[in-house]
Amino acid sequence: MPFNDLMTDTVNLLKKDGEVISNISSSVQKNKIFIQRSDILIETGDLIQRSMSNGAEETYKVIDPGFHEKLHSIPAGYQMDVIKLGLPEAKTAVQHITYNVSGVNNRFNQNSIDNSVNVVNSNLEVQEYISALRDEIDKLSLSKEEQQASYEVIDVVEAQFEGGKPSKTVVQTLLNGLPNAGSVATISSFLLSLLDKL
Repeated sequence: MPFNDLMTDTVNLLKKDGEVISNISSSVQKNKIFIQRSDILIETGDLIQRSMSNGAEETYKVIDPGFHEKLHSIPAGYQMDVIKLGLPEAKTAVQHITYNVSGVNNRFNQNSIDNSVNVVNSNLEVQEYISALRDEIDKLSLSKEEQQASYEVIDVVEAQFEGGKPSKTVVQTLLNGLPNAGSVATISSFLLSLLDKL
């Protein structure tokens, strides 16, 4: 009988860093879980969740991953030592997984109320938009004088942002002095929208 035929359970792996790997074929025993895959990393402290056909869910904590390499006809995989968590422990363990979500004002809710606090690094965004403005000016067919004048305007706009709370009127007037090109106007509008966040 092939080893894969013994993998009759389907589990999800919840990594400590928040990553979730779903639909893993496995064989769940009392204090052991067998998984015949070597393309995933299972570490001590990770959680294994099994949803059963009766609607119940079990959560196991990995004590020892027990990874083994392929040996003759036995495929590489895990023979994990696990402990089954009771309902309160399982809820607490799942709630203490850290989810790292990147991007401006991104949020992640999983069956919960949003109590998150977002920290936005507007200075990083400003630098990205200033750099993008310079790139767009480089792409335009401008004379050296027009290009130099545009760079000077961008330098003054950058100084406005670096100096604390910039004046929206001043920044808008400066940006209106840049060449009339669609990409420049779009980036300028993003910069103006950042003023409302500061």
